[in-house]
Amino acid sequence: MRISILGGGPGGYVAALKAARLGAQVTVIEKDEVGGTCLNWGCIPTKTLIASAEVFHKAKNLEDYGIELKGSVSANLSKIMERKNRIVSIQVKGIRALFKSWGVNLIEGKGTLLSNDKIAVEKKDETTETIEADRIIIATGSRPAQLPTFLFDGVRILSSDDAVNITEIPKSLLIVGAGVIGSEFACLFSELGTDVTMVEILPRAVCTEDMEISEQLDREFKKKKIRLLTGLSVTKADTRPDGTHAFLSDGREIVAEKILVSIGRTLNSDKIGLEAVNIKKGAKGEILVNEKMETNIRNIYAIGDVVGGMLLAHKASKEGRVAASNACGREASMDYAVMPAVIFTSPEIASVGLREYQAVEKGMDIKTGHFLFRGLGKAHVMGEISGFFKIIADARTDRVIGGHIMGPHASDLIHEIALAIKTELKINDIVETIHAHPTLSEGILEASEDVHGEAIHGPKK
Repeated sequence: MRISILGGGPGGYVAALKAARLGAQVTVIEKDEVGGTCLNWGCIPTKTLIASAEVFHKAKNLEDYGIELKGSVSANLSKIMERKNRIVSIQVKGIRALFKSWGVNLIEGKGTLLSNDKIAVEKKDETTETIEADRIIIATGSRPAQLPTFLFDGVRILSSDDAVNITEIPKSLLIVGAGVIGSEFACLFSELGTDVTMVEILPRAVCTEDMEISEQLDREFKKKKIRLLTGLSVTKADTRPDGTHAFLSDGREIVAEKILVSIGRTLNSDKIGLEAVNIKKGAKGEILVNEKMETNIRNIYAIGDVVGGMLLAHKASKEGRVAASNACGREASMDYAVMPAVIFTSPEIASVGLREYQAVEKGMDIKTGHFLFRGLGKAHVMGEISGFFKIIADARTDRVIGGHIMGPHASDLIHEIALAIKTELKINDIVETIHAHPTLSEGILEASEDVHGEAIHGPKK
């Protein structure tokens, strides 16, 4: 079985390794670098920078931990970037080593579909090669979306790709968009000393999340002196010697050293030959697929950002496993009901299952339980007490249907709730599970107990 994959990001490279493990002869076509946006410009670079910012924050507050520092600490951006680049390089080499180990053929170049079994590749050495395949998996990902009124220049007007490669910490930054990407960068740059203003066209930040999450994040922004303006858009921007001038829809003018545009992402479904093969797309350019990740054209699959939905690396990887399995003759299908989502703000945000507003929209009768991080001994030990746990249960069956965590290590903690939803556990199943002390995971236990008003460390209501 010959399988060719367009794109070597978290969807494409995982699909390649899965197919190789199943005995297929695999070719990956990648125009930039293996690991895609996630590894080279997204997940790993941003989280590396955020990790440096978190250490910087602790270093500035060592006295809170009884540690005395003789002198001052400062952020050395060039060294922070060196560390980021080193970590990315290690991860890229790791994927390339896995390809070699499993016999995956990597072709560096831009691929275009010619038919349901042929791909033309414009290689980096300027030669062209035609690849024949029994199955094709499209994993071309996405790119930062631009505003038509002012385009990225990489200097004053930045995309998220540009932001992870800046050479100086800006004195002031205007972030257009307070979604996942914008909120992460706001916390990052604010910690490094930048004066940050955010403009969001919707009524609240991270509006796809639970309302209580947005409210808590707004409070955290205020603590960090991050200015958030909602219900507004940026109509135009001019770069001038004294800075970049942005004009808002209410007539206000904001001057900042740089503008970071984080209004979402554009799907890479253009210029890859979909029209020549008659592959169907949706209204947003997403490639339409079924639960097996099959397109409408026989032997062609699509995965990751290019199929739309939640643009998450782990979603792409799971879809890659599913597509590869089906391409190799093994039945597999996608289930999107339990898909954790994480926002690496400070503090972190993690959610899984139904948000409360989604459950209400479905007409479900629900119960919720809450517990604050400040109620945990471990949170006080760590010096990180902001945030809360929230558990959502079906009032009729008592099954766990959703959960939200905002606080330290939320990205790690959320998976207990994900497993509970996936395995259809009831609230009592969590309550009866002994949680080690002192740990942050005790907050999940307490929030679960609170669903029935029984949280041991909760105040009397």
